[in-house]
Amino acid sequence: MDVLITDYQGDPGMGSMRRKFTQEYKDEAVALVLGSDRTIAEVAKSLGINETSLGSWVKKAKDTGEVGEKPLSVSERAELEELRKKNAQLQMDNAFLKKVASFFASDQK
Repeated sequence: MDVLITDYQGDPGMGSMRRKFTQEYKDEAVALVLGSDRTIAEVAKSLGINETSLGSWVKKAKDTGEVGEKPLSVSERAELEELRKKNAQLQMDNAFLKKVASFFASDQK
């Protein structure tokens, strides 16, 4: 990773230090988050940078499509397919129960 550049902002006599990072550094930090199971907080702490900054870099990279989501593993795909089937069945059950409830509600009037 490229070394960060230190920049002074504001009044030279009372200048506060503000770190600026190269785009390459940001890209590699984002890749550390997305390429591992580590959280943004864990990666930020290990790199010594602000969690909010790293989070915004990750969000920007995802929003612009610079990086895609990790592809699903075979087991994750199987689980997703199973959950979709269960969801469809539950939606059908729910629709049926609504019809039954409506039938009984109108029958009592």
